[in-house]
Amino acid sequence: MEPRTVVVSDIHYGASAAEGQCAFLSFLDRVPELCDDLLINGDMFDYWFEYREAIPRGFVPLLGRLRAVTDSGVTVRFIPGNHDAWAGPVLGEETGMKVLAGPVGDHVGGRRALIAHGDGLGGGDLKYRILRSCIRSRAVVGLFRWIHPDIGIRIARSASRTSARGQGPDSAGRSGRLVTYARDALSTDAKLELVVLGHTHRPEATELLPGRWYLNSGDWVSNRSYGLVTPREVSIKWWDRDHVRGT
Repeated sequence: MEPRTVVVSDIHYGASAAEGQCAFLSFLDRVPELCDDLLINGDMFDYWFEYREAIPRGFVPLLGRLRAVTDSGVTVRFIPGNHDAWAGPVLGEETGMKVLAGPVGDHVGGRRALIAHGDGLGGGDLKYRILRSCIRSRAVVGLFRWIHPDIGIRIARSASRTSARGQGPDSAGRSGRLVTYARDALSTDAKLELVVLGHTHRPEATELLPGRWYLNSGDWVSNRSYGLVTPREVSIKWWDRDHVRGT
């Protein structure tokens, strides 16, 4: 049986509309039928800070579905994005997911791939890249963990939504920069077959070089799209069109 990887990103669970969140939970219910490997490529949560003994209100249904997927035998990999950069081992232990820091080299659908959420890549956004380094530092994480969860989660939620309002899905030409980043990565490494990114909210599956692809799975805020990768296929699928209307 050929390997099948489903790639999804930018769900922004916790800020997206209730209908979209329910759709993503339904999608997770179907994952064992769709693939044997699920790659969640960042911004699954609109905000997340990992307390060892507390879980943000409203996230339990999602965590339960993720545990059900891993218990079914599907491998689930999670690359944190800019909205859930503080995800760590507790999230992995509770759900059975493999939490990996990107960019990371791995196999996706039987193809040798470079995987990253995409924030801070491809040049530009200098101020953000400086901020990104600061907020991911051990010192900042350690200090934030001393804040009571009720206050800390409220701060994280407010900051995340403020960021979302300040940066549109494709502001500052992020899509073009990430395509250039992917092309450069493929050109530099002759063995690389696929670059998988997210962040822009724009679904795209493009053969940049013969037999070598760039995949961006889009988002679940407006598109409800995901990527499918096998040794024979790199494509974008649409949940509403390909599944909901056919049921």
